[in-house]
Amino acid sequence: MSYTGNVSPGGEPDVRDLPALTVTKVSVGPMDNNAYLLRCRSTGEQLLIDAANEAERLLGLVGDAGLATVVTTHRHQDHWVALEDVLRGTDARSVAHAADADAIPGKPETVADGDTVRVGDCRLEVIHLVGHTPGSIALLYRDPDGFPHLFTGDSLFPGGPGKTANPKDFTSLMDDLEEKIFGRLPDVTWFYPGHGNDSTLGKERPAIPEWRARGW
Repeated sequence: MSYTGNVSPGGEPDVRDLPALTVTKVSVGPMDNNAYLLRCRSTGEQLLIDAANEAERLLGLVGDAGLATVVTTHRHQDHWVALEDVLRGTDARSVAHAADADAIPGKPETVADGDTVRVGDCRLEVIHLVGHTPGSIALLYRDPDGFPHLFTGDSLFPGGPGKTANPKDFTSLMDDLEEKIFGRLPDVTWFYPGHGNDSTLGKERPAIPEWRARGW
């Protein structure tokens, strides 16, 4: 497998070709945000996860194939700096969780836990993870010919959960991660975070007690 998921600001994208879906990962902006362009291989339809920054660069990735949807994983500004420009440059619809939508420009359509967002023939399940923000979401793609792929925004990173503001939010996020992510998905699940490198649930799972003890 040539894909590593290791990208850097200003560097080349990394591309992963799955049987039905192509994932292009790129780092944009001063905060090393990851943006993910997903393309259905049978229909050519494309979806962008987090129009975080550098709109011209993201539109260049989209190219002539066009863009159907932009999903914003949560309301923090570093994940939507380029959103309005990307929407103006395409015919894409904007999607976010209802609990964060009011803080995201462009009046996104809202989704809830368990909803499906489609990119061509591929289905992405919305998983609501409360703690980093009230409306943070992950997107789960269950590859019928392989292992699950999970786009986690800022809710899960290699090394632990995303930043929380207080113990209540930390407990909420950890509870959701254990119940909805680690409790449901196998160790081979590959996850793609909002910043930095990718990992697998199996690699991170043994550290969950340490994360709990470490606290927020």
